[in-house]
Amino acid sequence: MANSEGLDLRICVRYNNIMFVLRTLSGRIITPNLRKVKRCPPHARIKGEISVIRRMEAGDLEAVASIWLASNLEAHSFIPAEYWRGNYEAVKAALAQAEVYVYEDAAGVLGFVGLSGDYVEGIFVASDARSHGIGRQLLDHVKATHRCLELNVYAKNRRAVEFYQREGFELKGSGVDPHTREEDFLFFWRDK
Repeated sequence: MANSEGLDLRICVRYNNIMFVLRTLSGRIITPNLRKVKRCPPHARIKGEISVIRRMEAGDLEAVASIWLASNLEAHSFIPAEYWRGNYEAVKAALAQAEVYVYEDAAGVLGFVGLSGDYVEGIFVASDARSHGIGRQLLDHVKATHRCLELNVYAKNRRAVEFYQREGFELKGSGVDPHTREEDFLFFWRDK
């Protein structure tokens, strides 16, 4: 992700919780005069770092679609990978027309939530950014603008099932996804 100064914010170091950029977009290296500098991973959370949840823009589509594919391949290993890869282009086209909110920080787009009315199509977070509260922030964002929400989760995706239960969703029913023939749960949340 580049900022207005032409700096590549993916190349950074951390020193005393301050992020320093090391490379300009032109490739020029900026060498900070600091001792004990450690390389930050792209998802590193720096105290005071600015993050935002905003409506997806056209320029986010590639990152969002990549996160969708990688997340589904990882979370749904019980479904053949060809299913996800075969649906990639159709999902990418649908994402471009959908109500999608992205989580973005200095590292770029790290996650997103897709909605269709009060139905959550899915929450997806880049694998190296998981377990940092991004999914919860995305869910809280949509909860703040909806009185109720519904979603489906594959029964075998225990991590997602536990996440939604922890976030106040209740099991409403179960069924079988006609495309994958896998059992899925229907969850419901209502603002109290």
